[in-house]
Amino acid sequence: MSDIRDDVQYDFEQLFGYAPQGVWSAPGRVNLIGEHTDYNEGFVLPFAINRRTVLALGTRDDRVIRVASSFADEVAEIDISALAPDTLGGWSAYVLGVAWALGQHGADLAAVPGVDLYIDSVVPVGAGLSSSAALESSVAVALNDVWQLGFDRATLAKVGQLAENKAVGAPTGIMDQSASLLGKADGAVFLDCRSLEAEVIDLGFAAAGLELVIIDTGVSHDHATGGYADRRASCEKGAAALGVTSLRDVSVDDLDRAREILDDETFRRVRHIVTENQRVLDTVRALRDEGPTAIGELLDASHISMRDDFEISVPELDLAVETAQANGALGARMTGGGFGGSAIALIPTGGVSRLQVAIDGAFAEHGFGQPVTFVVSASDGALRDV
Repeated sequence: MSDIRDDVQYDFEQLFGYAPQGVWSAPGRVNLIGEHTDYNEGFVLPFAINRRTVLALGTRDDRVIRVASSFADEVAEIDISALAPDTLGGWSAYVLGVAWALGQHGADLAAVPGVDLYIDSVVPVGAGLSSSAALESSVAVALNDVWQLGFDRATLAKVGQLAENKAVGAPTGIMDQSASLLGKADGAVFLDCRSLEAEVIDLGFAAAGLELVIIDTGVSHDHATGGYADRRASCEKGAAALGVTSLRDVSVDDLDRAREILDDETFRRVRHIVTENQRVLDTVRALRDEGPTAIGELLDASHISMRDDFEISVPELDLAVETAQANGALGARMTGGGFGGSAIALIPTGGVSRLQVAIDGAFAEHGFGQPVTFVVSASDGALRDV
């Protein structure tokens, strides 16, 4: 992290011709359990990871925002007064959308100065580790600081979600931004997506001799154009047919009635959400009462539900999960929105190397592209670094 912090300051000065005022960063996240439950006002249990997006920022004496990064050649430039969803596009919409969304939450954008931003990241893109939320959250905390807006973390999470929904056009829930902003070392964020109440739950992986391994399949996904929106529409259809405002109000005991009312596909979508909410609650209870060695079966069951009921897995994800389960993992599941991205495996520390070899071999045998496998740990959320 110290290297990337130094790099963004150097690159900022080379590009813009002056030293930045500061450096801010925000982490990506992995979702331990609770997939697609967030926009159904349910429960999620993500944690911030030790891979971060870092930005350097300086204020200007005019009303212009300029955005540059290590991963794009162009410099996006816009007057603050012109910020609107229909004026934004490309990767810079994530950044400029946050500035616009701050105004939608009450910031007086007529009274703030322009800024220059330079951004770099070590959060893998397209891996289901929420590189987008890391970007949005780093920008949100930086602008909140330099514009002296005084927003709390929960509000900044809403800002990031609004930017992604309206400026980017991805109909995501609030989980990713909440994890990136509220995360704590060795803790997961237990978030009620209806009330937005959040509690940090001790994970205790290291103390139990466990590691959480990410298996990035290399299969990319796009929430704005992929099947994510279709799944959300199915959930809304199921809730309407069942006479509830959201699937949060449907319990496991209601599933027999739901089966009678709904068509098969909608029923299976609903069943995933309802049982996944229960798995989140069961995982939190297990972590508190028994520790992390007790959550493996819940991770396994979550993957089966996403594969069969919600149908958001792909062959590469299924292979990663099955290989992990056959090579010492206590539990494994795909993580993130689906249709690609990553799987996670909870495994004893001594088994990580064996798992990595097994994954590489299985993917080669099936003719899949080379996956990237690495260990992550729970990290603190967004902050000012320098």
